[in-house]
Amino acid sequence: MGYEWSFGFLLRYAPLFWKGIGVTLAYTVGTVLIGLLIGLLIGIGRLSRSWLVNAPLVAIIEVFRCTPLLVQIVWFYYALPVILNVQIPAVVAATLVLSLYTGAFYAEIFRGGIVSIEQGQWDAARALGLSPWNVMRKVVLPQAVRRMVPPFMNQSIIQLKNTSLVSTIAVPDLLYQGTLITADTYRPLEVYTVVAVIYFVLLFPTTLLAQWYERRLANAK
Repeated sequence: MGYEWSFGFLLRYAPLFWKGIGVTLAYTVGTVLIGLLIGLLIGIGRLSRSWLVNAPLVAIIEVFRCTPLLVQIVWFYYALPVILNVQIPAVVAATLVLSLYTGAFYAEIFRGGIVSIEQGQWDAARALGLSPWNVMRKVVLPQAVRRMVPPFMNQSIIQLKNTSLVSTIAVPDLLYQGTLITADTYRPLEVYTVVAVIYFVLLFPTTLLAQWYERRLANAK
């Protein structure tokens, strides 16, 4: 006998879905903004020629880029409180990990975008008597940001999907709400199908926007 699909019962769980969407979007936007700040600071720091400055920054980047995000979330939530002897709420642990994780990727995007600016631009700015800070702020970053936007958008799209992992520590995001609904209805196929569709609806327009911007940049060259 084939499986009988039924989605009508999910209408009464709409408030949970909406709550999950709100939490997911809040984590995405919040950790992307914090990650951008972290990435900018680390990315600029990586431009230093000092080994003492570069070594710890490279270590931070590689630790977060080269270990699974799920492992990081679990470690920060369960192991770090034992080391620090301080209880860390799930919301704080999830925000911290997601921000540092995406910040590690943003740092390399910042660094790559900055070093891609031709040396002549740096020399011309210095010849005008600009301070190192003003060279970066007024000359280099405005040009570099234009090149950084596509990878930033792609990483931010990935970040929205990454937020689904915070459900493992009971943060009430979209996937966690789906888990609660499944436990109440014993209809996982319908529930997770709807969850997948919601993620698609959230992500697909952003993907189209990123593709449009990349085409615009290519045509502007």
